Amino acid sequence: MAVWLLGLPVIVVAVLLARVAARHGRRAGYVLAAVSVVVLVGAVVLLAVAAGPAGAAVGVGTAKALPAAAAGTAHAASSAALIGAAIAVAGSTIGAGIAIAYVGAAALAAMSERPELFGRAMVIVGLAEGIAIYGLIVGIILIGKA
Repeated sequence: MAVWLLGLPVIVVAVLLARVAARHGRRAGYVLAAVSVVVLVGAVVLLAVAAGPAGAAVGVGTAKALPAAAAGTAHAASSAALIGAAIAVAGSTIGAGIAIAYVGAAALAAMSERPELFGRAMVIVGLAEGIAIYGLIVGIILIGKA
């Protein structure tokens, strides 16, 4: 629960910066990119805070203290694996969406001039969709390790 309380200010700052970016017109893209970087740095810091002390406790303990330290490490590794799965799926889905936007637009433009290119164009759009499937597979593997 404490981890979410640490992450709450990052989320609030990201929402406020996004609202400010919506008012700036042309520079909104740059501001939103800065918001994305701030959120990314906040997520990495949050992950380091959540997994840091528990991961360091394993190497410190003696043989009797090892089960207690291992239990803390298992929880930290589990949460880190779930956060990693979320990042993998979100990143690959966003990347696939961007790829499909460009490839789909180009495929429609090519098919408007030469309709016989439908099969080739759909194969290329399917390859762009494969990016999301790879991210989903990585997410499933990470959840399996959690």
